[in-house]
Amino acid sequence: MQLKNNYYKLKLRVNSKMSKAIKSIVSQDVRNKVVLIRADFNIPIQDGKIQDITRVSRSLPTIKFLLNAGSKVVICSHLGRPNGEHVEAFSLRPLITALSDILKIKVHFTISCIGQGALEAKKNLKPGEILLLENVRFHKGETENNIEFARELSGLCDFFVNDAFSCSHRAHASLHAITNFLPSFSGMLLDEEIKALTSVLNSPAKPVAALVGGAKISTKINIIEFLITKMDFLVIGGAMANTFILAKGYDVGKSMVETDAINLAKTILEKSKKFDCKIILPEDLVVSKQFEENSDHKIVNTSSIPSEMMALDIGPKSIENIKSIFENIKTLLWNGPLGAFEINPFGTGTFTLAKFAADLTIKNQLITVAGGGDTASALNKSGVAEDFTYISSAGGAFLEWLEGIELPAISALGNN
Repeated sequence: MQLKNNYYKLKLRVNSKMSKAIKSIVSQDVRNKVVLIRADFNIPIQDGKIQDITRVSRSLPTIKFLLNAGSKVVICSHLGRPNGEHVEAFSLRPLITALSDILKIKVHFTISCIGQGALEAKKNLKPGEILLLENVRFHKGETENNIEFARELSGLCDFFVNDAFSCSHRAHASLHAITNFLPSFSGMLLDEEIKALTSVLNSPAKPVAALVGGAKISTKINIIEFLITKMDFLVIGGAMANTFILAKGYDVGKSMVETDAINLAKTILEKSKKFDCKIILPEDLVVSKQFEENSDHKIVNTSSIPSEMMALDIGPKSIENIKSIFENIKTLLWNGPLGAFEINPFGTGTFTLAKFAADLTIKNQLITVAGGGDTASALNKSGVAEDFTYISSAGGAFLEWLEGIELPAISALGNN
């Protein structure tokens, strides 16, 4: 997740119910206290070498706050899916050096997150020191949300901090059951995520639009149905737009399409009228016979897709239409690419509109909140990710939030 200074300048508003239900760790006196942080250090590690440190970096504000406040910091996280077994390839051990280098302090480590060794390490921890626990998913009790596992994990700790929004759609022991045993609070990273998402959905500066891309309606039907009750405009791109085009009676050639979702698309188009949400579909498309790098391609109107070709990106008319919408709204929620951006030249629509939205954000004319799936990757490839107001690296949690689903690990904090 990336947070720019303009996040504060734009004064994103927080849902009052949510802000009252959850307390942040920054409001607590943590001096000489043992604070257990649930972070998301599920990062790519190959042959013991870290490939991307981004998620660790985003946890630093909470960690540094606690260290500076004189607390004893214990960090737990999962990595991969070891299915309750000790799998060395999923060990958090490589993070010892990474955290030590970043924070310039020694990082202690235990080979298990529970047991006598972990208790002794917590007991010996001094204020301003860090203890990193081994992968919580080395124990079946983690994914089972086992109460006894959570009890052991909480041993000798004074506070619990959830700073892993990206995992909070899961009712796992280190996120959910743990709140039964410790006073529980949100971390600074989780606070930022909730503020951005609550604001864009519950109290956005209007008019507000959502851009939803991706392959299938079926995977985002709940998101779309929820968004049409909140948005003034809903821009639909990517392969899922093909199903809507087919639902409107046009041939889509060999484009990727969900024929069994045609009636669903028709229902969404009708329902959007009830909520006064204008759905924006492509007016023209970039089509090709091959889904290959630099393949021959041409631009056609949406109503004239050749039978032997497939749609792989939106065309220039569509880009200009969406630009005009961006210019006349105050808040934009972005989820998913508008085309096959991974393959040249079918990222033009995504990249051009990302740059346009970023320019409006820089000028303080638009609040831009993005996340979920391939969104962060697409915006990073566009080169403007840091210019958006807020970008979440969360996948499942971000998408479930967009569906209006209450996240179990967040709810658990509110019940504390």
